[in-house]
Amino acid sequence: MPPATAPAAPAATSRRDRVLAVVNRDPMLAPHRTRNDALTAAGAAALAAALALSTGDAGTLGAAGWALLLGSAVPLAWRRRAPVWILCAMVPLLAVYHGTQDLHSAPMPQTWIVLYTVAVTGRPLRTLLVGVGVTSVMVTVVLALSAHDVLELLRISGWIVAVLLCGVDVRIYRQYVASVLERAERAERTREEEAARRVAEERLRIARDLHDLLAHSITVIGVRTSVASHILTVDPDRLDRRAVAAALDDIADTCREARAELRTTLQVLRGSGQEAGGAEAEGPLPDLAALPGLVRAAEAAGARVELDTTGVPAGRLAPAVGAAAYRIVQESLTNAVRHAGAGARVRVLVAPAAGALRVSVTDDGTGPVEDGTAPGFGIVGMRERARSTGGTLTAGPRPGGGFEVSALLPLPPAPPGNRADEPGTYAREHPTAREAETTP
Repeated sequence: MPPATAPAAPAATSRRDRVLAVVNRDPMLAPHRTRNDALTAAGAAALAAALALSTGDAGTLGAAGWALLLGSAVPLAWRRRAPVWILCAMVPLLAVYHGTQDLHSAPMPQTWIVLYTVAVTGRPLRTLLVGVGVTSVMVTVVLALSAHDVLELLRISGWIVAVLLCGVDVRIYRQYVASVLERAERAERTREEEAARRVAEERLRIARDLHDLLAHSITVIGVRTSVASHILTVDPDRLDRRAVAAALDDIADTCREARAELRTTLQVLRGSGQEAGGAEAEGPLPDLAALPGLVRAAEAAGARVELDTTGVPAGRLAPAVGAAAYRIVQESLTNAVRHAGAGARVRVLVAPAAGALRVSVTDDGTGPVEDGTAPGFGIVGMRERARSTGGTLTAGPRPGGGFEVSALLPLPPAPPGNRADEPGTYAREHPTAREAETTP
């Protein structure tokens, strides 16, 4: 059974935290300043009276002496409102008291409190000027009383300097604590902003991946479904069962491919083990080797696609660059199938160009149609993908008709002996890619 005193530790810690909070906070911003200062003034007056009575010579003060002694503590009730003015109000009272009375130690409590308040609430220059002024007044009073009382002069001067240095030291300590807390709060805000930025980037990346995946598959399914519906409704008496079966088979294949890619994406997101906003999760990324599959899907939807990957150095492509190129081609083909019209000719060119990988997709159709009510995110997503690799992308109608998407993605320098104009290993390793004329 734990000892009865075990729960006292949290309470002691709480009390210590409260004491530190009181010590560290700015006295000018503390709550209940007027009430606390009034209590401080009353306590200083009581302590001064106790010091006077403890000497045994309190009877020599008289009514005027007691009035000066206790009245000099009254301004302390407003010490934090205007510390310097309160000091100026107290100096004449204390000067008259010391000039007419012999109990010089009695008014020390209010004297040290007001000097400490001036030092702890003001700049060092103000504290220095106040110290010089108070010391001058004190020297004048002491020398007027006794020109030979050097020890008393040194004692009082030492106390004045000690109290002022204590106030300056506390002020510097509080400034240091405030700066540490401010830096900690700033660092915490920075961490929160960074976490929010990473979460936003991760959400954008997931949305972009899902858009690229689903938009393409749904577009192909929609086109093939329209073909099957057309065959079934235009001339039911001459039903082309083979064409309907081919269209349905294409729909089924597209659904299986989309489901497999979506499952892979979800597995990567679930199994990455990284918090949202981190680097892109490692996993299988699509690359240029999968372009022929995109071409076949677009052709199944009715487009005529020409693919040219001559000179692409597949071994030099970073995974992110290859994935970006694949997604740009995928989205461009999706837009062409959706907007360019039936039988549109589409040309896909992927080739190195001046230290970069050029990705160009052009069609001779009417181009994307903006209805003004539901703008898509395809072109925006392609630009974001290009920027994520350090590249650029432009998209817009062609002067002679049709639409063009052109991207430049960064490409590492070619190793010695490998010329950019020589046939790349990609074209040799993927014979299904159809070469076209070298000029775009």
